[in-house]
Amino acid sequence: MSLSKKVRELLESHGKPQKEVYFDLENSGFIPQEVVEAMIPYFNMRGYGHPSITHRVGWEALEVIYEAKELLAKTIGVDNPESIVFTHSGTEANNLAILGFLLKNRGSRGKKVIVSSIEHLSVIFPARFASELLGFKVVLVPVDEYGFIDPEILKYYVDKDTVLVSIQMVNHEIGTIQRIKELVDIVKSANQEAIFHTDAADAYGWVPINVRELGIDMLTISSHKVHGPRGVGVLYVREGLELESPLKGQLSVEKLWPGVENVPLIAGFKKAVEIMFNDFDSRVNYVRNLRDKLMKGILDRVPEVLVNGPTGNARVANNVNMSFLRVEGEALTVELSLYGVYVSSGSACSSRVLEPSHVLLAIGRKHEEAHGSILFKVSHHHREDDIIYALEVIPKAVERLRNISAWR
Repeated sequence: MSLSKKVRELLESHGKPQKEVYFDLENSGFIPQEVVEAMIPYFNMRGYGHPSITHRVGWEALEVIYEAKELLAKTIGVDNPESIVFTHSGTEANNLAILGFLLKNRGSRGKKVIVSSIEHLSVIFPARFASELLGFKVVLVPVDEYGFIDPEILKYYVDKDTVLVSIQMVNHEIGTIQRIKELVDIVKSANQEAIFHTDAADAYGWVPINVRELGIDMLTISSHKVHGPRGVGVLYVREGLELESPLKGQLSVEKLWPGVENVPLIAGFKKAVEIMFNDFDSRVNYVRNLRDKLMKGILDRVPEVLVNGPTGNARVANNVNMSFLRVEGEALTVELSLYGVYVSSGSACSSRVLEPSHVLLAIGRKHEEAHGSILFKVSHHHREDDIIYALEVIPKAVERLRNISAWR
């Protein structure tokens, strides 16, 4: 039987639930109609040409790219739109930041690279690659039980041999909002030449960002994290900072990332950003209230649950990550999907590997606690009745699995 037929049988065996609530926004998400409509013209009506070709349709495509760069630059406090580099994902942007800088500066600076132990794998893996092939020394800075980096510990690691520090602004799994300004100041005080990169994919649209005030040299953004289309990422590169692209090929508009830019997706990303930054504070507060209702409701209704990460304003407004003891996260994901509640388990980007999340292990969770983790991402597209419905079915799903669990 073909794989497609197996998937079709799986879908048909489950059937479509009466109500659906999608919380798996860490992995992907739906695109609002306004974003879809912003993309459509650039598939077949205008701007469908190559943006680096000198004819009208190419110029229309180029205009979209420049308008998007201007908007993105403005949202992070940047004057020069040319500091914005489009890639095809946040993972590519992180690879460009880490490998691009280290390739350009191998042999001319120090050899130490510092990243936190809870970084996205698209930061950790390129750093390890640079260690294995380019001879850099990679140091993983530990975090506390809530995912915060102790400034004094970071200060201990940074020295004159440090060339690059990469620390997330907001953790993608447990929602920890790092005190980035304080961490940047520590790094720069210890070594003014060290470059500071932050993966802001889960901060952008949720936490105010001004790269000049923060002192950040490079910053990563991902389109799908703000209800834009998948397939677009951004790396902000401070003026004067030189990178060498680890990807080789024909250049188009972007001089650091080969390949033709996907103009329709960039147009959609631009519209999604406009929506996210319209009435920023009220939207964030609205989502935070939904998050708190969901988190408190679970704790009130389900025994033996651990909150992973901080609470209150130290946690990004849209994140709920909890470990349901005596339950396998993968099993709970399937069970909840039968009710139409869609979540992710463990480390969202490696859930099919069935390994415990490196983030949860880093904050001190035991393997069985990490395996029982569920990640909910809340959005301004959710309504209170979505939260109410989820709180009705989550206790049922957990109870059924515990009743048949070998951990009883």
